[in-house]
Amino acid sequence: MNRYAVAAVLSGAFFGLTGLFTRTLTGAGLSTMGILSIRCSVAALCFFCTALGDVRQLRIHKKDFLLFTAGGILGQGMFSFCYYNAINMMSISTACILMYLSPVFVTIMAHFVFKDGISRRTVLAIILCIAGCACVSGFGGTATPLGFLCGIGSAVAFALINILDRILLNRGYTGKAVNFWICVFAAVFGIVMDLLFFRDGFQRPFAVLFSGWKIFLICIAMALTTGFLAYRFFSLALHGCKSGTVSILASSEPVVETLVSVFVFREPFGVLCVVGIVLVLAGIVLQNTASKTEASAQ
Repeated sequence: MNRYAVAAVLSGAFFGLTGLFTRTLTGAGLSTMGILSIRCSVAALCFFCTALGDVRQLRIHKKDFLLFTAGGILGQGMFSFCYYNAINMMSISTACILMYLSPVFVTIMAHFVFKDGISRRTVLAIILCIAGCACVSGFGGTATPLGFLCGIGSAVAFALINILDRILLNRGYTGKAVNFWICVFAAVFGIVMDLLFFRDGFQRPFAVLFSGWKIFLICIAMALTTGFLAYRFFSLALHGCKSGTVSILASSEPVVETLVSVFVFREPFGVLCVVGIVLVLAGIVLQNTASKTEASAQ
């Protein structure tokens, strides 16, 4: 497996730790937007620190300002808003299945935006990963109309992050610059949304961040893994793989989520989960045979 494919799988794996931190921070009184604001603020600070040797690489052109804004607000911000609201409106399994339709949207978008081809292998890999995600998440759950729209919205927003990242990388920006500004705009979006719509019954995010060492370390660990490292590997993968390929390989996320639920939260683990993990891994291996050819052509 080449390094770009490995980066995509690692990105999905780090994203898969989100539930581990979200459950703790929600219990501490944070809203979903409060969690987003902390995660992206700390991640942005990490990306800034990695660029201290040459801060000029973080400069952006005025003509690309809207693209960065869209990546932070319409991409990362709306993904978090839609996905976590979908979870609150229906079962987590149903929300996860809907969100992992994102490889379909990525492949379609990339076909029209970048003229990426859609091979039979890619179609089969998508089918395997979606089927695997459905098995891992479980088929149960009741979808309300609004919850269904939020689930589909999270898939579209996640796909949009992929496409906008690739557009900006193709324009010569470094992964550090892309991730830094997208995290900045997403953090601002999260703070504003938290203040406007989550004032009652929730704690302010940065008050919780500095409320004690335990919560502080949890927040930092969340930002480093599901923010800084996940985005860094995601951008690296886009340097050597098609957008659709990265999205498929990052389907390692629900596998990690399942392992966390079983070994950390002692939730039941059945045959269906095993089948799902095998299907996702099969899709990753299948698509990786194509990504090797893509990387060698770069």
